[in-house]
Amino acid sequence: MTRRYAIYFAPPSASALAELGAELLGRDPETGESRPQPRLDGLDPGRFHAITEDARHYGFHATLKAPFPLAEGVSGEALHAAAAAFAAAQPPAAGPALALASIGGFLALVPSSAAPEVHALADACVEAFDRFRAPLTAAELEQRRRSPLTPAQDRHLERWGYPYVFDEFRFHMTLTARLTDKAEHERVRALLAERTAPVCIDPLRIDAIAVYEQADRQSPFLVTGRYPLKGMSA
Repeated sequence: MTRRYAIYFAPPSASALAELGAELLGRDPETGESRPQPRLDGLDPGRFHAITEDARHYGFHATLKAPFPLAEGVSGEALHAAAAAFAAAQPPAAGPALALASIGGFLALVPSSAAPEVHALADACVEAFDRFRAPLTAAELEQRRRSPLTPAQDRHLERWGYPYVFDEFRFHMTLTARLTDKAEHERVRALLAERTAPVCIDPLRIDAIAVYEQADRQSPFLVTGRYPLKGMSA
Protein backbone atom coordinates (compact mmCIF):
# COMPACT_ATOMS: atom_id res chain seq x y z
CA MET A 1 0.00 0.00 0.00
CA THR A 2 1.28 3.46 -0.91
CA ARG A 3 0.00 6.37 1.11
CA ARG A 4 -0.43 9.58 -0.87
CA TYR A 5 -0.65 13.19 0.21
CA ALA A 6 -1.89 16.36 -1.46
CA ILE A 7 -1.99 20.06 -0.65
CA TYR A 8 -5.46 21.37 -1.40
CA PHE A 9 -7.72 24.29 -0.74
CA ALA A 10 -10.55 22.97 1.38
CA PRO A 11 -13.36 25.39 2.20
CA PRO A 12 -13.64 26.19 5.91
CA SER A 13 -15.41 23.42 7.78
CA ALA A 14 -19.18 23.98 8.02
CA SER A 15 -19.01 26.94 5.62
CA ALA A 16 -21.70 27.20 2.96
CA LEU A 17 -19.19 26.18 0.28
CA ALA A 18 -17.95 23.15 2.25
CA GLU A 19 -21.49 22.03 3.01
CA LEU A 20 -22.54 22.38 -0.61
CA GLY A 21 -19.55 20.37 -1.81
CA ALA A 22 -20.14 17.58 0.71
CA GLU A 23 -23.82 17.47 -0.21
CA LEU A 24 -23.33 17.39 -3.97
CA LEU A 25 -20.50 14.85 -3.87
CA GLY A 26 -22.05 12.74 -1.13
CA ARG A 27 -19.08 12.70 1.27
CA ASP A 28 -17.49 15.02 3.82
CA PRO A 29 -13.69 14.84 3.47
CA GLU A 30 -13.25 16.29 6.96
CA THR A 31 -15.02 13.40 8.69
CA GLY A 32 -15.17 10.75 5.97
CA GLU A 33 -18.90 10.46 6.49
CA SER A 34 -21.23 9.82 3.58
CA ARG A 35 -23.90 12.42 2.89
CA PRO A 36 -27.23 11.90 1.14
CA GLN A 37 -27.01 13.54 -2.27
CA PRO A 38 -29.80 15.85 -3.37
CA ARG A 39 -32.37 14.70 -5.89
CA LEU A 40 -32.04 16.84 -8.97
CA ASP A 41 -35.13 17.28 -11.13
CA GLY A 42 -35.08 15.04 -14.18
CA LEU A 43 -31.79 13.34 -13.28
CA ASP A 44 -31.72 9.73 -12.12
CA PRO A 45 -30.18 9.56 -8.58
CA GLY A 46 -28.05 6.59 -9.58
CA ARG A 47 -26.66 8.50 -12.54
CA PHE A 48 -25.86 11.53 -10.40
CA HIS A 49 -24.08 9.25 -7.91
CA ALA A 50 -22.05 7.75 -10.78
CA ILE A 51 -20.95 11.01 -12.36
CA THR A 52 -19.75 12.34 -8.99
CA GLU A 53 -17.85 9.16 -8.05
CA ASP A 54 -14.35 10.34 -8.91
CA ALA A 55 -14.85 13.76 -7.32
CA ARG A 56 -16.27 12.06 -4.22
CA HIS A 57 -13.15 9.88 -3.96
CA TYR A 58 -10.87 12.94 -3.83
CA GLY A 59 -13.17 15.04 -1.66
CA PHE A 60 -14.36 18.55 -2.48
CA HIS A 61 -11.24 20.66 -3.03
CA ALA A 62 -9.10 22.74 -5.33
CA THR A 63 -5.65 21.38 -6.11
CA LEU A 64 -2.61 23.37 -5.00
CA LYS A 65 -0.10 20.49 -5.04
CA ALA A 66 -1.39 17.35 -6.77
CA PRO A 67 -1.35 13.96 -4.97
CA PHE A 68 2.02 12.30 -4.46
CA PRO A 69 3.63 9.49 -2.46
CA LEU A 70 6.39 10.61 -0.14
CA ALA A 71 10.01 10.61 -1.21
CA GLU A 72 12.32 8.16 0.46
CA GLY A 73 13.49 9.33 3.86
CA VAL A 74 10.71 11.84 4.58
CA SER A 75 7.67 11.34 6.77
CA GLY A 76 4.10 12.46 6.88
CA GLU A 77 4.87 14.26 10.12
CA ALA A 78 7.60 16.25 8.36
CA LEU A 79 5.19 17.20 5.58
CA HIS A 80 2.61 18.42 8.09
CA ALA A 81 5.29 20.43 9.91
CA ALA A 82 6.37 21.98 6.61
CA ALA A 83 2.77 22.81 5.74
CA ALA A 84 2.35 24.59 9.08
CA ALA A 85 5.58 26.55 8.58
CA PHE A 86 4.71 27.44 4.98
CA ALA A 87 1.24 28.64 5.99
CA ALA A 88 2.58 30.74 8.85
CA ALA A 89 4.62 32.77 6.36
CA GLN A 90 2.16 32.84 3.46
CA PRO A 91 -0.52 35.55 3.23
CA PRO A 92 -4.16 34.67 2.49
CA ALA A 93 -5.17 34.79 -1.16
CA ALA A 94 -8.17 36.71 -2.44
CA GLY A 95 -10.01 36.12 -5.67
CA PRO A 96 -13.28 36.88 -7.43
CA ALA A 97 -16.52 35.03 -6.82
CA LEU A 98 -16.73 31.48 -8.10
CA ALA A 99 -18.76 30.46 -11.14
CA LEU A 100 -19.86 27.13 -12.56
CA ALA A 101 -17.94 26.26 -15.71
CA SER A 102 -17.16 23.35 -18.00
CA ILE A 103 -13.50 22.33 -18.25
CA GLY A 104 -13.15 19.79 -21.01
CA GLY A 105 -16.59 18.43 -20.18
CA PHE A 106 -16.03 18.35 -16.41
CA LEU A 107 -18.28 20.68 -14.41
CA ALA A 108 -16.46 22.64 -11.76
CA LEU A 109 -16.48 25.85 -9.76
CA VAL A 110 -13.80 28.27 -11.00
CA PRO A 111 -12.96 31.93 -10.40
CA SER A 112 -15.24 34.14 -12.45
CA SER A 113 -12.30 36.29 -13.56
CA ALA A 114 -8.53 36.46 -13.18
CA ALA A 115 -7.25 35.45 -9.73
CA PRO A 116 -3.52 36.32 -9.57
CA GLU A 117 -3.22 35.90 -5.79
CA VAL A 118 -4.75 32.42 -5.97
CA HIS A 119 -2.47 31.53 -8.87
CA ALA A 120 0.57 32.75 -6.93
CA LEU A 121 -0.40 30.63 -3.92
CA ALA A 122 -0.67 27.54 -6.10
CA ASP A 123 2.72 28.27 -7.68
CA ALA A 124 4.29 28.62 -4.24
CA CYS A 125 2.78 25.32 -3.08
CA VAL A 126 4.07 23.45 -6.14
CA GLU A 127 7.62 24.59 -5.41
CA ALA A 128 7.58 24.44 -1.61
CA PHE A 129 6.32 20.88 -1.29
CA ASP A 130 8.11 19.29 -4.23
CA ARG A 131 10.94 18.05 -2.03
CA PHE A 132 8.47 15.73 -0.31
CA ARG A 133 7.32 14.10 -3.55
CA ALA A 134 8.63 10.75 -4.74
CA PRO A 135 9.65 10.86 -8.42
CA LEU A 136 7.16 9.45 -10.89
CA THR A 137 7.86 5.92 -12.01
CA ALA A 138 8.15 5.04 -15.69
CA ALA A 139 4.72 3.40 -15.49
CA GLU A 140 3.18 6.53 -13.96
CA LEU A 141 4.71 8.71 -16.67
CA GLU A 142 3.37 6.39 -19.34
CA GLN A 143 -0.10 6.42 -17.81
CA ARG A 144 -0.15 10.23 -17.63
CA ARG A 145 0.95 10.49 -21.25
CA ARG A 146 -2.02 8.45 -22.42
CA SER A 147 -3.92 11.72 -22.20
CA PRO A 148 -2.76 14.22 -24.81
CA LEU A 149 -0.28 16.70 -23.34
CA THR A 150 1.28 19.78 -24.88
CA PRO A 151 5.09 20.01 -24.85
CA ALA A 152 4.88 22.46 -21.94
CA GLN A 153 2.60 20.16 -19.97
CA ASP A 154 4.93 17.24 -20.60
CA ARG A 155 7.88 19.25 -19.29
CA HIS A 156 5.92 20.11 -16.16
CA LEU A 157 5.03 16.45 -15.74
CA GLU A 158 8.66 15.40 -15.81
CA ARG A 159 9.87 18.21 -13.53
CA TRP A 160 7.00 18.61 -11.10
CA GLY A 161 5.10 15.31 -11.34
CA TYR A 162 1.96 16.98 -12.67
CA PRO A 163 1.28 18.67 -16.02
CA TYR A 164 -1.13 21.40 -14.93
CA VAL A 165 1.09 23.77 -12.94
CA PHE A 166 2.33 27.35 -13.35
CA ASP A 167 1.30 28.57 -16.81
CA GLU A 168 -0.97 25.51 -17.20
CA PHE A 169 -2.69 25.89 -13.82
CA ARG A 170 -6.38 26.61 -13.52
CA PHE A 171 -8.02 26.79 -10.10
CA HIS A 172 -11.09 24.55 -10.07
CA MET A 173 -13.30 22.63 -7.67
CA THR A 174 -14.53 19.59 -9.56
CA LEU A 175 -18.14 18.47 -9.23
CA THR A 176 -18.60 15.86 -11.98
CA ALA A 177 -16.82 13.47 -14.29
CA ARG A 178 -16.44 14.39 -17.96
CA LEU A 179 -19.91 14.44 -19.51
CA THR A 180 -19.60 13.54 -23.17
CA ASP A 181 -23.30 13.51 -24.02
CA LYS A 182 -24.16 17.10 -24.93
CA ALA A 183 -27.78 16.92 -23.78
CA GLU A 184 -26.83 15.41 -20.43
CA HIS A 185 -24.03 17.91 -20.00
CA GLU A 186 -26.37 20.86 -20.51
CA ARG A 187 -29.05 19.36 -18.27
CA VAL A 188 -26.63 18.70 -15.40
CA ARG A 189 -25.01 22.09 -15.87
CA ALA A 190 -28.36 23.86 -15.56
CA LEU A 191 -29.25 21.88 -12.43
CA LEU A 192 -25.89 22.53 -10.78
CA ALA A 193 -25.96 26.20 -11.74
CA GLU A 194 -29.12 26.58 -9.70
CA ARG A 195 -27.66 24.62 -6.76
CA THR A 196 -24.36 26.47 -6.70
CA ALA A 197 -25.69 29.99 -7.23
CA PRO A 198 -25.81 30.85 -3.48
CA VAL A 199 -22.05 30.23 -3.08
CA CYS A 200 -21.16 32.14 -6.24
CA ILE A 201 -21.84 35.57 -4.80
CA ASP A 202 -19.10 36.46 -2.32
CA PRO A 203 -15.44 36.84 -3.37
CA LEU A 204 -13.21 33.83 -2.90
CA ARG A 205 -10.81 33.97 0.04
CA ILE A 206 -8.25 31.28 0.77
CA ASP A 207 -7.05 31.68 4.35
CA ALA A 208 -5.76 28.13 4.95
CA ILE A 209 -4.24 25.19 3.15
CA ALA A 210 -5.17 21.60 3.88
CA VAL A 211 -3.22 18.36 3.79
CA TYR A 212 -5.31 15.53 2.35
CA GLU A 213 -4.23 11.89 2.69
CA GLN A 214 -5.26 8.52 1.34
CA ALA A 215 -4.05 5.20 2.75
CA ASP A 216 -3.79 3.74 -0.76
CA ARG A 217 -5.17 4.50 -4.20
CA GLN A 218 -8.43 2.71 -3.48
CA SER A 219 -9.10 4.68 -0.29
CA PRO A 220 -10.82 8.08 -0.31
CA PHE A 221 -8.86 11.20 0.56
CA LEU A 222 -9.37 12.74 4.00
CA VAL A 223 -8.37 16.08 5.48
CA THR A 224 -5.68 15.36 8.08
CA GLY A 225 -4.42 18.87 8.69
CA ARG A 226 -5.55 22.43 8.09
CA TYR A 227 -3.07 25.28 8.40
CA PRO A 228 -4.07 28.99 8.49
CA LEU A 229 -2.27 31.39 6.18
CA LYS A 230 -0.85 34.00 8.54
CA GLY A 231 1.77 35.84 6.48
CA MET A 232 1.65 39.54 5.68
CA SER A 233 0.97 40.72 2.15
CA ALA A 234 3.82 42.54 0.43
